[in-house]
Amino acid sequence: MPRPFVTSFHAGRLRLLLLVAHVGLAALSNWLAFFLRFDGAIPLREWELFASLLPLLLTIRALAFYPFRLYDDLWRYTSLWDLRNLALSIATSSLAYAGVIRLGLGVRAYPSSIFVIDALLLLCLLAGLRLFPRLIREMGWSGIGRKRVLIVGAGDAGAMIVREMRNHPSDGYRPIGFVDDNPAKIGHRIHGVRVLGGRDRLSHIIAEQTPDAVLVAMPSAVPATIRAVVKALEPFHLPIQTLPNLRDLLQCRVEVSQIRNLSIEDLLDRVPVDLDPEPLRNLVQGQRVLVTGAGGSIGSELCRQVAGLSPAALVLLDRYENGLFAVANELAAAGRTFVSPVIGDITEVGQMNRLFAEYRPTLVFHAAAHKHVPLMERNPCEAVLNNIGGTRVVAEAAHRHEVDRFILISTDKAVNPVSVMGASKGVAEQLVQKLGRSSRTIFATVRFGNVLGSNGSVVPLFLEQIRAGGPVTITDPGMRRYFMLTTEAVHLVLHAARLARGGELFVLEMGEQISVVDMARNLIRLSGYIPDEDIALTYLGCRPGEKLVEELVARRETVEPTSVPKVLCVRPDPARDLSQVSGLVTRLEEAAAEGNVSKVLSLLRMMLPMYRPPTLSVVQERLPESESVISEDPVPSPADSSTVAGFAPSAPHGRR
Repeated sequence: MPRPFVTSFHAGRLRLLLLVAHVGLAALSNWLAFFLRFDGAIPLREWELFASLLPLLLTIRALAFYPFRLYDDLWRYTSLWDLRNLALSIATSSLAYAGVIRLGLGVRAYPSSIFVIDALLLLCLLAGLRLFPRLIREMGWSGIGRKRVLIVGAGDAGAMIVREMRNHPSDGYRPIGFVDDNPAKIGHRIHGVRVLGGRDRLSHIIAEQTPDAVLVAMPSAVPATIRAVVKALEPFHLPIQTLPNLRDLLQCRVEVSQIRNLSIEDLLDRVPVDLDPEPLRNLVQGQRVLVTGAGGSIGSELCRQVAGLSPAALVLLDRYENGLFAVANELAAAGRTFVSPVIGDITEVGQMNRLFAEYRPTLVFHAAAHKHVPLMERNPCEAVLNNIGGTRVVAEAAHRHEVDRFILISTDKAVNPVSVMGASKGVAEQLVQKLGRSSRTIFATVRFGNVLGSNGSVVPLFLEQIRAGGPVTITDPGMRRYFMLTTEAVHLVLHAARLARGGELFVLEMGEQISVVDMARNLIRLSGYIPDEDIALTYLGCRPGEKLVEELVARRETVEPTSVPKVLCVRPDPARDLSQVSGLVTRLEEAAAEGNVSKVLSLLRMMLPMYRPPTLSVVQERLPESESVISEDPVPSPADSSTVAGFAPSAPHGRR
């Protein structure tokens, strides 16, 4: 038997049962009206009136119920809207019945009060019929086996989630109270659940109510508010759950299935990713795009977002096969047939020239780089060969093959660098700026801080230490960093790329810097442990090349707004002299190829006077007097400052 027919058959049978139920209750209410009107002793004449006119009444009721679709309602979702339709249908049928009795049949003996009593009784009976299944379903509302949930936020989202919990008790949630800072709500009830107090009493409320979990139902709350809630819950072994952000909810519909564990992303200031996508499509659509470092955190996300903008071709370049294999497979599974994964080394001139000649890219995102600060402190020559030499090779290939646009991914560690990694990226940026002055290719740089959960970032390390039972190791209690979600950073990188006209340095506005200690404590808390009690925190001291606080803009740089929110344009020091960059880069690469660490560090210092390596005194001792180019003055003179502001590129050995 065809399924549509079966469905229609069952639906028709259900409507028939509903019709019988409605008509039966209409007969009962009419009899009760007579019974009540005459105190339980219905006179013979009135009994005859009831019996003779009941078929007419039931016919009118049945006909009046149909246009109000009382037979189609799903009673488990009965609402005020349904009760309104019920009242209107009863009122309409009662008036029609009274009109027929009085005007049509001219029956004057029919008691007028019966019309009113009958209508009120029928309204109660039919409303009860609809509410009874819901009442039965919610009678087990306070039963055992359900998770006792304290809800932080008594707004619309909180009210909706409580209603959904009532409608779906099988999901296992039982709300025991609200916490809200609005004094007008405290003491009142929402769907039967009391508002117990404000966030200042959160600890006392938890001690009194002993919930099994806390649900943060504030989809529009700023991250600082969420962080405050997490901090207040730090002494308790309670899972913290939340609802999606309002912009992630479809039509602001809140459902029990959307409840999820609070994550570290919820504690970060977010950037808008709902900018008009059409300009990005205009940037990418029909273009042949090359992404270096495609297997890394930023590179792979660039590939995902670029692939969604209909490029003519997307070339994924990386030296390491595992990450490249993963992102290429992901895009292939999504039906991206224009994707070409390429294993390659950006430091190989011949290989890059062949790649550019074969694929003829028109848009290049250079995201490849060695980025691990401690590793680059131990391997400065490799940092130079990859981050500077690799950037030079790719940029020159882009210039030689007349690529339309070349975007260098930069880092905050290139600003007043204290690490080899940061300094190498600063020099690479100078190199790209210099090349851009004489090229038809548009060269631009985008600088930003840490992306959450990227390869080598603190978050995966902290989570691994927490899973191992601790301790969580932090270099210094004063350490602060900028953090941004990878998807949001790449979204803004694409918008910055479309703004480029040649030579710009763009900075992504990343909100406030986050204390690394606070982030570690929050991760411990979100993992269900109590910091310092279940999981210890230990401090190791700053490692070579680390700053306590990163910077996004250097001295003598000026910042201007752009047409894209959260994307700023940085104007470099106008006194900067880039005429010697090419020659110094050649010397740097030669020194790095020879493994001459002392000369590499001294040349980095020459190009970036603000850079002072930890081994500075050792470097000076090893250099002949004629080779020593390191100034004793840590603050550059106005003449020197032209080379201070450095930004960060990327290359392939390691990846950003």
